[in-house]
Amino acid sequence: MVNSYNLKDLVYQLKPKAERRQKPLADDELMAFGKMFTDHMFLIDYKDGNWINARIVPLQALQIHPAAKVLHYAQTLFEGIKAYMHQDNEVYLFRPDMNANRVNRSADILAMPNLPLEIQIAAYHALIDVDRIWVPRQEDASLYVRPNMFATQAEFGVSPSTTYTLCVTLSPSGPYYPGGFNTPIKLLLTSLYHRVAKGGTGQAKAGGNYAASLRPFEIGRRLGSKQVLFLDASGIYVSETGAMNIGTIDADGQIVTPPFTDEVLPGITTTSVLELNGKHKLKVIQEPIRLDEMVERIYSRTITEMCGFGTAASVSSVGRIILDTHDPLSAKLLQEEKIIMEDGQPTLIIGNGEVGEMTKHVYTVLTGIQRGKIPAPDGWLQKVERNFSD
Repeated sequence: MVNSYNLKDLVYQLKPKAERRQKPLADDELMAFGKMFTDHMFLIDYKDGNWINARIVPLQALQIHPAAKVLHYAQTLFEGIKAYMHQDNEVYLFRPDMNANRVNRSADILAMPNLPLEIQIAAYHALIDVDRIWVPRQEDASLYVRPNMFATQAEFGVSPSTTYTLCVTLSPSGPYYPGGFNTPIKLLLTSLYHRVAKGGTGQAKAGGNYAASLRPFEIGRRLGSKQVLFLDASGIYVSETGAMNIGTIDADGQIVTPPFTDEVLPGITTTSVLELNGKHKLKVIQEPIRLDEMVERIYSRTITEMCGFGTAASVSSVGRIILDTHDPLSAKLLQEEKIIMEDGQPTLIIGNGEVGEMTKHVYTVLTGIQRGKIPAPDGWLQKVERNFSD
């Protein structure tokens, strides 16, 4: 077996070749986002100040002590990266260096150890190389790469762990939302719940941040929304959803997305769109979005589109914002006649409620770059070289 990328002492403990997947995924095999996994996973442990025991092993349940700090104090972070099959039959990762940097930023926030960027990126390449047969070839599919670092020290008491494991799993996935890009989603706008607060962990992909979003997510799901649109802790400004940064688009095609703050995760998809400002006929800026101004501009049709940016969903069209009738904000907006009742729900329709032209354009440009159909800026794509052999 051959291993490069300077990942020292990587050990391959693979499934017997006959038990591994042999053929590319057929259309009828591909499952919804995050429900299918490849044959293997990558693991590396942290102990006594060092990362040790890097290995690729068959996908399996992890053994963890019931007193492990991750289970009690949520000392865990994760990332999401995508790899794509290009027309040259080679696999390319989209900006994994940015995800690797964000792993370490999240680790700093959660008092966890940094993992050298070269080890992270080498792990992604090596694991994908072993399981490359799993990379979907379908137009709307990709290979989702999920690194997850968690505390393993078995000890009660609120303090940072002294031991950790980083696990990387791969998931061949179709579109994040049923119906794919062409089906606009609904967002539940809430003033009752907040995902994070100033001075907190909003800039980390911390497991606890996502746990805090699940209660309002479930309320929204029952009402028909796919995500929750959170406000900042003051209730004045729009922050983000539970899984995406948000962007508004005015009648002139300008995209506005909130600045990255303690309450808004620095999104890699959003950053990429911002870096494309002035190219491909894109106009993108970051500035705070006041809720009252956003509602007024949607009502007056000066905001004509809304979209979400995220690795899992790429670019998503938002057709409607709904509210819970128990939320005082819904009564206020109904009284101001800025929203309507639609199917018994307080609703704000963005534009005509359909996928807008600029949202389509951003999606086409970004996915075109990711899939090798549009030239990528330098460094945005990393080819997964064919270094593994057995």
